[in-house]
Order: sequence, then C-alpha cells, then structure tokens
Amino acid sequence: MSGNGESDRARTVFLGSGTFAVPVLRRLASHPDVLLVGTVTAPARPVGRHRVLTPTPVGSLAVELDLEPVMTPRRLRAPDAIADVLSLAPDLAVLADYGQIVPQPLLELRHGALNLHPSALPRWRGAAPIPATILAGDAETAVTLMRMDSGLDTGPIVAQEPVSLHGDETAAGLEALLATVAAGLLERSIGPWFRGELAAEPQAVEGVTLTRPLHREDGRLDATRSTAELERRVRALQPWPGTFVDTSSGRIKVFRAETLPPLGDQQPGTLVRDDGDGLALATSDGRLGLVEVQAEGGRRLTGPELVRGLRGWPRVVDAGLS
Repeated sequence: MSGNGESDRARTVFLGSGTFAVPVLRRLASHPDVLLVGTVTAPARPVGRHRVLTPTPVGSLAVELDLEPVMTPRRLRAPDAIADVLSLAPDLAVLADYGQIVPQPLLELRHGALNLHPSALPRWRGAAPIPATILAGDAETAVTLMRMDSGLDTGPIVAQEPVSLHGDETAAGLEALLATVAAGLLERSIGPWFRGELAAEPQAVEGVTLTRPLHREDGRLDATRSTAELERRVRALQPWPGTFVDTSSGRIKVFRAETLPPLGDQQPGTLVRDDGDGLALATSDGRLGLVEVQAEGGRRLTGPELVRGLRGWPRVVDAGLS
C-alpha cells in the first residue's frame, strides 16, 4: 500500500479501553497505511466519590484526536453492535486492552483482527498477564502481535518483541513500558501485514500458561509465603487490587515493600520491627518491610511515620495462617 490516498489505505477499526491501548491508538491514527474509520471502547462509568461519568482512556484520546465515530457498546457480541461496526466497512480490526470477546464477523475481515497482548505468548494468556509476569519473577516478557481466532489468546503470532526485566518493575510501570513497545511493534508490522510479507505462525503447544481476572482478596499478604514472593505481590498488584494486612487496628494497605532477613525468634504472621524505626510482616523465611503504607481512614505514610502514630502494637488478624 502506498498510502497516497484514502483508497490506498486499509479501512481499520480500533477496539480498546485501558491505558495500555492509548499509545497504540495514537500511533495507529497517524499510520500512512491506515484509514481509521471508527473506535470501539467500553462505556463511560462513574468514577470517584462524586461518581462522575468518565470515559475510558481510549475514549478520551479519541475525543482529543477528533476520531469519529466512537462506539461504546455494552456488549460487542450483540447483533446491533456487530452491525454498527460492520457498517463502517472495515478491512481490519486492531485490538489492545479491550476486555470483551470479539465476535466471529470481525475475525473474518479481509485483513483479520490483530491483537496486541502484553506477554510472551503462549506464556500468560488471559486477563492479567502483566501482574502474572511480575508475580512469577520472570526475567523476560514480550509484546505479541497475533491474529485473533475464536480462542482465548490462542491465535497465530504475527510478530513478537522481547523485553528484559530487572526485577523491580511495578504493574503500572511495566504496563507503560509495554504499551510503548506495542505501539512501535504495530507501526512496524502493519504495512508488511497488509502486503503479505508477514506470516502468522501457530503458537507453540509447550509452555502455555493461563491467568485469571484479579480479585480484591488476591491482595491479602499471606505470611505463609516467602518474603520474595510477597514483595513481588506488592509490585504486581498496584494499583488494583492493591495489597494489605488486616490488623486489630484496621486494614493497613501496603504500596511499597522490601525483603529483609529474619530477626530472632519471630513468629510468621506477626508485625515486627524492620531494620529501622518502621514495621515489617514476619513471613515463613524472613520479614517483609512495609516501606509505604496507609492505615484505614488515613493517608499514605512511610513505615516509621505509621509506627509513630500507632496506639500500641497492632495484632495481625488474618495473614493466611490457620
């Protein structure tokens, strides 16, 4: 495709909602081989104490870039939603961080449906690949561009770019990095895809792992686990669902933590001193230093600041111990 006029460009519809999709949409909207004919995103939802109706990050960017139309179907598989998208006569669908199952008619477009997935498929298919990558302590991840099929992240791989990890990533930071990588990968790949220069290769049958949606209870810091695993959990589950310890003084949210060696004859599942004036959770093999915390009803504090405000030393109510 030469990109010299509208007739030379592939009519493309973009489907996305979250922040991972924002750099992708921005790059796609300016691609010389693409005529972006529509954007599909989740409906606006109430946010904050005053429940202000707020569009998705993709919806906000679409307004900023004056991309029309912007569709917000509650259920993409509804017949009227499918008809609305097909009325745009798209040749290609591009997805990133959308969150709904894509109906078969969109998979059968002339150039198919391409999905950007933030993992080294077939590792970490499913809903939460970035937290899963951090939780597992993986040394490397990737962004995968795949042609979608009817399965859950099972489609053949068009392109994949590896990303090395340093072991200190947070979910939010890693998502931002992978979003930038995804935008570049799509930009480089979409022209060759249109011209038939990229083949979609089946995923390996070995090494398949699945993730599931996260739940609030996943954030409980279970003292029967190792200190290293709990520190990864704190990094992996920010901002949602967050991590916490329930105590006799209320819930303590944990935003940053560090691994510390055991101290004396500690009892796993109790709050103890860290190596300074702060506090730590005794674990099965050491201590989890609680570096940045928030007591119930309070503001975010350092561990020592929280200790100075405590009335007595709180008892852990439930740290996973029977």
